[in-house]
Amino acid sequence: MEFLNGLAPTHDLTYNDVFMVPSRSDVGSRLDVDLTTPDKVGTSVPLIAANMTAVSGRRMAETMARRGALAILPQDIPLPAIATSIREVKAADPVFETPIVIAPTAPVAEFLSLVGKRSHGVAVVVEDGRPVGVISEKDCQEVDRYATVGEVMVSEVLTVNRDADLRAVFDRMASHHLDTVPVVEDGALAGLLTRRGILRSTIYRPSLDADGKLMVGAAVGINGDVRAKAAALLEAGADVLVVDTAHGHQEKMIDALGVVRAARDEFAAQHGRRVPIAAGNVVAADGARDLAEAGADIVKVGVGPGAMCTTRMMTGVGRPQFSAVLECAAAAKESGASAWADGGVKYPRDVALALAAGAASVMIGSWFAGSYESPGDLQRGSDGRLFKESFGMASARAVRNRTRDAGAFDRARSALFEEGISSARMYLDPERPGVEDLLDQIVSGVRSAFTYAGAKTIGEFGSRAVVGLQSSAGYDEGRPRHTSW
Repeated sequence: MEFLNGLAPTHDLTYNDVFMVPSRSDVGSRLDVDLTTPDKVGTSVPLIAANMTAVSGRRMAETMARRGALAILPQDIPLPAIATSIREVKAADPVFETPIVIAPTAPVAEFLSLVGKRSHGVAVVVEDGRPVGVISEKDCQEVDRYATVGEVMVSEVLTVNRDADLRAVFDRMASHHLDTVPVVEDGALAGLLTRRGILRSTIYRPSLDADGKLMVGAAVGINGDVRAKAAALLEAGADVLVVDTAHGHQEKMIDALGVVRAARDEFAAQHGRRVPIAAGNVVAADGARDLAEAGADIVKVGVGPGAMCTTRMMTGVGRPQFSAVLECAAAAKESGASAWADGGVKYPRDVALALAAGAASVMIGSWFAGSYESPGDLQRGSDGRLFKESFGMASARAVRNRTRDAGAFDRARSALFEEGISSARMYLDPERPGVEDLLDQIVSGVRSAFTYAGAKTIGEFGSRAVVGLQSSAGYDEGRPRHTSW
């Protein structure tokens, strides 16, 4: 990346402070762009669902991996639950969606409690392992909540075989005006296809491990028996380990990295599978270099840019994210590592600018929290808008989760020092309520940015992007108006 007219900034920059200048390009189509990440993780889309309790769970991990991205399961989740989530992600099909399944004898209220977990809004009614109907929210309008699913379901079900040609299935669904169709194998339910899912399967390449199973990452902190937890996550099947703490440039992180690296290398020697290690967070070149030299394959960059984070207001510590990524990515590369830009993105342009600054992937938290696939319960506000609750990982709510096994005195003392927002409403975009919808929007914008730079890969984009500085008025000029001025 270079600055327009060679004018290097004299102060640190946020994503809002910069813009990209078009360059002469021979990239004729967005589909000519290859977004395979240069961090050797194995993802084909440079997007990571952040290791936040309100963001990444099994559904998020499965969906992200199916579309070529990755999710990191948080460190606050109990180890048995993480192991179960990893197993379930690995068992999911790389093409077919995992359906919501319900029995015909279940009450309608049970279906309504489950429907918010998937953006397609339907459940497959199963009896003895075989689909006997489908049910959607519209089938439940003006229906007693204690009525059974079997009484209101649509029993005439079109199914397709697992080995069916997807283009032919799409045409068949279109002719029957169907948005979803169950997939069967020997008569038993094997998955679910949506029309949009079929289209997406031709655009995205799933993130798969060496065995052809969906990939998922997991986080570990720097306190407690770090080696035992890292070893357990590796045995459970985690494809990336993220050593995570708010202040990554400290001695405890360096020590924890050495312990995790030793566990990883021992696992690799036994199983022939070397798992990448990411660590952070840092915002300066010295921090990036020290983590890379301590064993991090990937350095996580960002202190305070996230929507749920109050670190900068509470402590004065942090750094504008664009400059932090620019400096840390260069330092990591010099040390043989890569960088992930963690936080501060609100629009697809921000993701593109992070990649221009040298990031290999971009972590997203609150943006993805407001989607069907995030772990929170779907709620409806007084204005009728759907939302989910999000919270910071240093907030009182997160501290309570993290110290659940401590004594009452220690828990109470820890609660005195929380930072971050404990409860915020992340509203679902009615036009893009699912995380796949958000991925479509982001990837479309990023691919287009690559065509403007004349770049076909992330590496080329980082070399060819030309970035200029702008005022707040310049940024505002580029914003669309939903009403006339």
